[in-house]
Amino acid sequence: MEVVTSSLMMKRPITVKAIVTARWKEEVQQQLQNQIAQLDKQIQQLEMQGTRTIEELKKKTTDSNSDQLTKQVESIQSQVNQKKSELLNKKNQLLQQLQQVQLLELDQEVVQAQMESFFRIEKGDNLVKKLNVEVLLRDGIVEEIRGEI
Repeated sequence: MEVVTSSLMMKRPITVKAIVTARWKEEVQQQLQNQIAQLDKQIQQLEMQGTRTIEELKKKTTDSNSDQLTKQVESIQSQVNQKKSELLNKKNQLLQQLQQVQLLELDQEVVQAQMESFFRIEKGDNLVKKLNVEVLLRDGIVEEIRGEI
């Protein structure tokens, strides 16, 4: 007599944690500083592009006092300011993250990422235990897998 075991393939979230080491802190701080520098470049390019666009618009318009020119210049400046504000908000968030990383203590565990994995479940399995899985990294190397694989 043949015994048929039914099972189901499911997807679950996996929390990836990192142990704070001097190397990890240095790498994360460098990544954040690179992102901040990139945002600074984008802000500078945005301002230059806005100024250039306004200057070109003024050159093309013969009547420099026209209401239409004023409205166009204000519209361009408004768009530049809105985008600049968005970029500055992102920069402030990165600066806050950088400050938080600097305050982390060595050997502390921090959530680094969320991923998904597939797993098989069968009758009698504890679904809650199978869903609670974490991977712990030290300098990018798996140190521990917590939970039921």
